[in-house]
Amino acid sequence: MKDDTRAVTAGRDPHNNHGIVNPPVYHASTVLFPTLEALQEGHARNPRQVVYGRNGTPTTHSLQDAYAALEGADMAVATGSGKAAIVTALLSCLESGDHLLVADSAYLPTRTFADGILRSFGIETSYYDPAAGEDLAARMRPNTRAVYTESPGSLTFEVQDLPTISAIAHENGAVVINDNTWSGGYFLKPFDLGVDIVVQAGTKYIVGHSDAMCGLVAARGAWCERVWHTFLALGNCIGPDDAYLAQRGIRTIAVRLRRHHETGLRLAAWLCRHPDVVRVLHPGLDSDPGHALWKRDFTGASGLFGVLLAPTSRQALAAMVDGLTLFGMGWSWGGYESLLVPVDPSSSRTAVPWTEAGQLLRIHAGLEDADDLIADLDAAFERRKQAS
Repeated sequence: MKDDTRAVTAGRDPHNNHGIVNPPVYHASTVLFPTLEALQEGHARNPRQVVYGRNGTPTTHSLQDAYAALEGADMAVATGSGKAAIVTALLSCLESGDHLLVADSAYLPTRTFADGILRSFGIETSYYDPAAGEDLAARMRPNTRAVYTESPGSLTFEVQDLPTISAIAHENGAVVINDNTWSGGYFLKPFDLGVDIVVQAGTKYIVGHSDAMCGLVAARGAWCERVWHTFLALGNCIGPDDAYLAQRGIRTIAVRLRRHHETGLRLAAWLCRHPDVVRVLHPGLDSDPGHALWKRDFTGASGLFGVLLAPTSRQALAAMVDGLTLFGMGWSWGGYESLLVPVDPSSSRTAVPWTEAGQLLRIHAGLEDADDLIADLDAAFERRKQAS
């Protein structure tokens, strides 16, 4: 099947649900068994056996099956947030004494967990240039057990050479984890590029409506069992209503992401021509340093990208963003609404410091009309000019 068909059909079984199109929501903690034999079989913890609400219900199985199909995985688990998914993936393959390599452009909570909890467990983390290719081999150590990738990063949008990174990691006995949130699991297939475990903040494009928290971890082959047992040990399950909203969101992800792609590129092209813009950080643009890798590995772009402005005063920046009517300001993305927030990557970079002098904005192009969004941005630039 093509991805569009998988997104609509995977994880659904209407004929076993009285013909109802969407899987029902099961609110459950206790699950009853008719016999002692059935009770004891349930304690074997078969991933498909419904034994206790925390371990999964038909509602979560529907979401997990649909997501696994979208990513091309053998299995998936759903957690309560994107960060919980990252934690589950990392703890599935690391133990005391191990070394972890993380892309310098990774999501800040990933770094916080690595530098805090993982360090307290005796796991050392080093950060590497997200543009690394063959030179990543020099960063590998005998105890490097995992290489964490995020392509592109959600603040500075560097595209990573996943096939090369995966080959180097595997030659050195390390597992490769990829945060695939930017593509929604639709525009990039990390497993086909050598990745072993994929994580996603389903809160973003999977849910698609900014009204539910969700994390997802997908795996292939031998890593499936490790991910499953770590998921059970952490006990970080998704709630039934959020699971329902996430699996419902998957049904429309194809049409939504194509619109995000189209509008994002339209806004990026307009911003490239604006005199107050230093550069636009969008891998879908020919001028972007990561464009060749993006064109090779991706089939499209999501709506999230960056815009670097010339240095500006706080007063002018406030005038610019406070008057926005269509772009909201909030710490997320992936929903139907457009967002714009000022960001500063310098505080979370170590391997490749962020030294740009201007103001970086992170923009998420939603599903509004592109002309209306451009008009909102145009008015914002005019307010910035008047306040400077």
